[in-house]
Formats: sequence, C-alpha cells, structure tokens
Amino acid sequence: MAEISASAVMKLRKMSGQGMMDCKKALQEADGDVEQAMEILRKKGLATLAKRAERETSNGRVITKTTDDGKATVLVSLCCETDFVAKSDDFTATAAVLADYAVACTAEDGVDNVLATAIDGKTFNDVLTETVSKTGEKTLVGDYARFTLDGPGLVASYIHFNNKVGTMVQIETSAPAIAEADGVKQTAVDIAMHITASKPMALDKDGIDPAAVEKEKAVYAEQVQGKPAEIIEKIVEGKMKKYYAENCLLEQPFVKDDSKSVREVLNDAAKQAGGEACIKRFARFEVG
Repeated sequence: MAEISASAVMKLRKMSGQGMMDCKKALQEADGDVEQAMEILRKKGLATLAKRAERETSNGRVITKTTDDGKATVLVSLCCETDFVAKSDDFTATAAVLADYAVACTAEDGVDNVLATAIDGKTFNDVLTETVSKTGEKTLVGDYARFTLDGPGLVASYIHFNNKVGTMVQIETSAPAIAEADGVKQTAVDIAMHITASKPMALDKDGIDPAAVEKEKAVYAEQVQGKPAEIIEKIVEGKMKKYYAENCLLEQPFVKDDSKSVREVLNDAAKQAGGEACIKRFARFEVG
C-alpha cells in the first residue's frame, strides 16, 4: 500500500470538502491516486443516497436569486432529513451553490433541468452527491421555478425567517417607470410576504381545479339540504364567493390592510405611480 502523505490528504480535502479521515481512507483505497479517491468519495455519496432512498426529507431551505441583469428570478428548495443538517455549514453552502445553478438553468421549471445544469464541467447532480457523502443524509432538490420578465414589470421574492418557506411574484406594469416606482416595489415585496402567510391556491378562480370547485359546491349544497332549490343556489353562491376570497390571491384580504384585497392594494400603488399593474403569476415553496 502506498504511503499517503499529509499534503495528498489536504489536497483531496480541499477538492472534496470531506473530513480528513474520509480523505485518507479514500486515498489508501485508491493507492494514493487523488482522482480515483475523488471517485471513491463520489460513490460513497451515491451509496448513501441509495441506502436512504425511502427516508423523509422534511427539512431544508428555500433559496431565491436574481440574474445579474435583473430579468429573471429563481425560487428553489433543497431538502434533507434533519434540521441539524439543514443548519450545517455544508448544507448551507450547497444551498448557495444551488442558487447559482438555478440561475444558470434556462428552463422555467423542472428539477431535473437544474440537476443536469453544468457549471465549469460539474453538474449540480455531482454537487449533490458530494454533499450527501459529507452529511450522510438523503438530500434532494424539492421544487424549482424561474420567472423571466418579457416586458415592463418586476419580480419580487421573499424568504421567511426560518428559511423553510419562500415565494416570488411576477408583476406586469404599463410602463418601465411604474415598475421602478418605490411604492410599487414595496407593494410587490409585501405581496410576496402575503403569499407566504396566506397560502393562496391560485391567482384567481379560473386557476382553481374545476373538480375542487365542484366538490366544494357539493359540500355546501349538502349542508343546506331540504331548502328550496333557489335558496340552496343562493347559499352555495355566497359560500363560493367566500371560498374564492379565501383561496384566490387577487381576492384575498391583504394581510397588512384587510379592508382591501390584494388586487386593490396593487392597483392603488400603481395608480399613485401614474400607471397600471397586475399580477401575472406567483410561486410558493415550503419545506416540510
């Protein structure tokens, strides 16, 4: 067996981020070959993933990042098994790297697209495998979305203080100057925070699954059985109006001023800036 020098161990440790003993064992197994030792450490990560495939990944972090030109913003989550690992330096560093890969990925959605994205010849799937070999926990990319501006507007994002919930919202404006107005920018951030707290199902009622709507109507109708048909219809209509107000972002009472809907708050901010604005779409990711 080749003698393993301290410098070789340090070199491998710097390359892999692994512990000293893991690096030394890999080098011993590879007979001192650093590249082969790297492959051994990578296989260790893959083996850990396979071994823990059925484990729950109910902890982690949600991350957001905007491209340098400000035209696109990504929201992505990295999941692991325990809160201990989620707060570790290795996991936090991998989450930051994930943000870079998500920005480099040009697809608007699809976790596999992020995993296959390469930076300097290394895919994020490779990074993930290395992280697993360090932490010993199943780790995966949970959700991913990318919003790209295709006209006047802005994308605002918000990550909750626990790092487990994150949102982003894309707003279209009637002119670039409206998107640059401080009041509109702040309102966009406030709406992102609102989405975090209020968990809307859709932007408006057209975005809710028709099957879910029919199910709700059936439940409400069942609750008032025995009344005249026209009365049942009015009661169901009233309950559905409340249902939409609770679950559709545009109709929800704004968390900072429940006397107004989210739609009204944005309209007011845009009007004060001298133009118009509307919400195009939003995303909300939560770990756990």
